[in-house]
Formats: sequence, C-alpha cells, structure tokens
Amino acid sequence: MPSRLAAIAAAVLLLLGLGGAANAGPQSTWIASWGTAPASGVPNTDNGYPNYSIRNIVHLSLGGTAVRVHLSNAFGRSPLVIGHATVALAQRPTAADAVPGTLNELTFGHEPTIIIPAGAEAVSDPVPMTVPDEADLLVTTFVPTPSGPVTYHPAAQQTSFYATDGDHAADESGASFPLTTAAWHYVTGVDVRAPAARGSVVTLGDSITDGVRSTPNANRRWPDFLADRLLAQPRSRRMGVLNAGISANRLLLDGGTPLGGSGVTAGVNALARLDRDVLSRPGATTLIVVEGINDIQQTPNQTDPAPIIAALRQIIERAHARGFKVVGGTLTPFKGWRVHNETLESVRQSVNAFIRSGAFDAVADFDAALADPEDPLRMWPPYDSGDHLHPSDAGYQAMANAIPLSALAH
Repeated sequence: MPSRLAAIAAAVLLLLGLGGAANAGPQSTWIASWGTAPASGVPNTDNGYPNYSIRNIVHLSLGGTAVRVHLSNAFGRSPLVIGHATVALAQRPTAADAVPGTLNELTFGHEPTIIIPAGAEAVSDPVPMTVPDEADLLVTTFVPTPSGPVTYHPAAQQTSFYATDGDHAADESGASFPLTTAAWHYVTGVDVRAPAARGSVVTLGDSITDGVRSTPNANRRWPDFLADRLLAQPRSRRMGVLNAGISANRLLLDGGTPLGGSGVTAGVNALARLDRDVLSRPGATTLIVVEGINDIQQTPNQTDPAPIIAALRQIIERAHARGFKVVGGTLTPFKGWRVHNETLESVRQSVNAFIRSGAFDAVADFDAALADPEDPLRMWPPYDSGDHLHPSDAGYQAMANAIPLSALAH
C-alpha cells in the first residue's frame, strides 16, 4: 500500500508540473532546450514597444519533434499584449530570414493573441515542427499597444532584429527587419518534445556564464560548449542546456540601475530569481551554479566569505528540495582585474574551499581549469579574454571540459 500511495503521489506531482525532477527524463516529453534569464525592463521603455516586431534568434541545444515558446512580462508594470507571434527555423544565425516553409504561428490556448499580466509569463501551445539539435530559431513577437517596461536579457552575445512599422511576424524574409539589437526581448525559453532525452541542465551564474567577451553570434559560451559535449553522448544520455547567467549578477544584492550607463542591468539577486530562472524549467534535473565573484569584486565588496557560503547553501537546499542535483563551480582567477587585492583573493579562496568541501553533489573546478600554472591566482593567458576576469573562447571551452558529465543526470 505505501508503494501504491507513493506512485499516486508521484503521478499527481507530474500532472501538476511540480519540481524539476518531477518533470524530467522519461516521465515527460517536454524538455527545456534553450533558456535565458530576464534581467530587467529595458531602460526608458515606459511606453513599451508599441507597433514593434522583434525577431529574436535563439540557439537550441536539443532538437525534437515539436516546440513551445515561453514569453515573459516579468519586469513589466502593466499588461503586455502579444498581438501575433511566430516561430521558424533560421536560415543562418546572423540574419532574420526564415527557412522557407518552416514558419509557424504561435497560439496561446488556441488563440493568436494573449495578454500577459505584469510580472507573469506565458507559454505557447505546442507547435508540431521538427527541429534538429543545435537549431537556430526565429521567435518573432508583435506588440500592438503600449505596455510599459519591456522585459529583456541585455547581454545576449547574439544579434537579433526588429522593425518599428507594424506586424511582420509572418514574414519569411528578413528584409522587413532592418534594425538590430544585442538583446533578447520577451522570449525566455524554448521547450522541445524529446522523449529520449534525460532532462536539462540549468547553468546559474553571472557574466562568465552569460558568455561576455566570447565571440558574438558563434555560441561559444561555456554552456554552449557543454551542450556540444552532451550531444556527443548516446541519445539516451543527452540533455538540454539552459543559460541562466546574467552579467554582473550577484548572490547577495540586486543589480539595481544600469551599470556604467551602458543599459546592461545585473538582475535581481540569484536567490530571488532561483525559482523562476532555474527550478521551474520543464524537464530540468541538474543545476550548475557559479556565482559569487561579483559579490567579491563589485562595490560594495563582500569581504566576509560567510554570507556568500550561506547563500550557496540556500541554493543547494532549495534545489535539492525540488529534486535537482547541484554541481558547484569554483570561482575563477581574477588577478590583474582592476580591483583585485589580497583581501578579495582571500575571500575567493575561502569560498572555493567550501565549494570543494563536499556540500555540493559534484564540483566543476573552473578555478583549476583556468589557472595559470606559473601563477594560479591569474588566468592562464590563452584562456584570458584580455581583461583578466572573463575567459576567452578557449577558456570557456576549458570550463565546459572541466564539468564531470557523469554528475549531470540522476
């Protein structure tokens, strides 16, 4: 009888969509294949983007036989009307042209439009379309009316396209989208129907996870390289990879106002966004977290490692409660970065000692992978993008190679 009750309880959890592991692997065919973390509302968009068509280019990890798309009004202050939305295969990752015959209408509850309340998200109905592994998709939205601040991810490392003269969501040609943006707007996730997959890995972090200073439009962030490694596995061991990094993000403090007047915002603190950006992702089973370097090196500097360690413990506990495995990524070397000093280095070393102590289910030792053998406090020059904080493409590849694949799935 107890085993029967447990089976019934598990079935109820699956139907309700509660928890990452409850949605994972063979229990569900919906697997998150691409995701980003909304950082804030676009500065100075109190009127929203009325009459804009925005064609976002997103790069999947896993392919599948159907897709569904997540759109967000997380940082809006009023309802957002999506008047028309479509999804298509991109002809190439640097242009707005759709592969002929692949453009599909998105519906929401079988309706072509949806109103997303302030702070909420919408997920589209399933779209039957075959998408290959590592496909580039065009997700196009048309907003007909003023909406308030526009939810976006600013540091996409990917060029997308937009038009300001009406509804072009159904246009296969990219000629209707003359303007470019380095951000993703509204779109935060794409799920695929992939019943053979084992689930998804979500990577939680800051600009190093976001891929800052990697080659634009080339998908050379460390989560992209991790996706490549997983796609080389037998089909039953493949997993989707989602990037929940936000540049300048911290564990203990929100990002607040735009950084340096650049318009790039650092998002709410990692603990506050954990449920939305990680734990609610369809099919997600594993979290890799590498956060804390900005708490140390940004003003105000965190010179006591204890609060950082306490925050990491909270992430572990909350993720475990939802059935996730949690891999801790050590904080990478930053000697030579403009604020590096002995006090801040001591904090980094203490946090890394905790990460290696056994509190996590597994460790990805990014520190060891990137360190200069002749000066371990500094990033090895071939792995350094040049600013002594962010890795190069080769450094991001080294980070992905340092992740034990055997630790990523239940």
